[in-house]
Amino acid sequence: MFYDEAKIYVRGGDGGNGIVAFRREKYVPRGGPSGGDGGRGGSVILEADASLRTLVDFRYRTHYRAERGQHGQGKNKHGRSAPDLVLRVPVGVVVRDAATGQILADLVEPGQRVVVAAGGRGGRGNARFATPTDRAPTYAEKGEPGEERWLILELKLLADVGLIGMPNAGKSTLLSRISAARPKIADYPFTTLTPVLGMVRMDEGKSFVVADIPGLIEGAHQGAGLGLKFLRHIERTRVLVHVLDVSLPAEDVWRNWQVVNKELEHYNPQLARRPQVIAANKMDVPGGEEKVAYLKDRLADAYPVFPIAAATGAGLEPLLYHLAEMLERLPPPAPLIEPEEEKVTAFTPEEITIIREGDVFLVQNREIERRVAMTYLDNDEAVRRLQNYLRQKGLEDALQRAGVFPGATVRIGKYEFEYMDEA
Repeated sequence: MFYDEAKIYVRGGDGGNGIVAFRREKYVPRGGPSGGDGGRGGSVILEADASLRTLVDFRYRTHYRAERGQHGQGKNKHGRSAPDLVLRVPVGVVVRDAATGQILADLVEPGQRVVVAAGGRGGRGNARFATPTDRAPTYAEKGEPGEERWLILELKLLADVGLIGMPNAGKSTLLSRISAARPKIADYPFTTLTPVLGMVRMDEGKSFVVADIPGLIEGAHQGAGLGLKFLRHIERTRVLVHVLDVSLPAEDVWRNWQVVNKELEHYNPQLARRPQVIAANKMDVPGGEEKVAYLKDRLADAYPVFPIAAATGAGLEPLLYHLAEMLERLPPPAPLIEPEEEKVTAFTPEEITIIREGDVFLVQNREIERRVAMTYLDNDEAVRRLQNYLRQKGLEDALQRAGVFPGATVRIGKYEFEYMDEA
């Protein structure tokens, strides 16, 4: 089966915990704190692999978690960082955040990588918190939780030319004639059930890739037929070859041209404006010349028309040379999102959002949630440090503006606290 879409859950590994430890060796007076830091958690990375063709591997497994970092140890020993989890995907995959629909990456080059769930940093051991005024801190940090999200993976095949047309127009026969591809061919509609790629090799080492998708029918943009499911595979093409069956009556030929172009317009207006060449197929059937003349008259030379007979190979050479010349002039398709480069971004503090649900006050702020998750809540000194941090961030003022009262539940991330008025 050809799988071109998948939904997966990814989670970066949590950072290892920092620990509280002190040197107690003989002949080492006032050894001091020696708790080591935790290691960093592994990240989940997607890598484009030219040897893959479908997303079938993600059909049978949907959850992927990277390893967590190793915990710190005494004697200032830091924990080992976990290896990254690299998932291989086909070239041409678009990665979207399932919750927001935001495009995270467009993997169009072999070896291109993107981090989709970063691992958490390791927590600091108590040796990191020693100061001249606090020489023996009894608190440390837990590891930072790794990022987690659901992703939508969409495969959009990389092809230079896309074959479009109604079912049984002869697209698969044309592809089998001009390339080494061998798609299934029969005399009934919707013979092509999945997209098929073929490489066309020209003289002087020139070549280009052609994609054949299932035929379009009226209403395809609303889910009719098979074409809607696979239209994404011609979104990256630079030229469209519209294959028309000229063995039909002239009015039907013209209507088929209109139907397919309307479906393209409904699906993606930019796709309908893509450079288009018309291949008037089945010229070996009597009456083809009159249909071609009728078609040229209706189009008023807006599109080049090439009479061909895919079954016999007649007329294919002028069509292929014209396509090769067009591809030399047209720029390559731009990726949906530029590859990530080294960037220096200024950090802007996130505002604190309080959402009240009855007696529960939900705090939304990534930095506060991260700080709470990294605090040992069973350590009094660590809790006091957290309270000072939250006060400095303005959480208490924000809660009071939201109408908090003693005894109310304050939820921060996965943790719940009972609010107490210190006054």
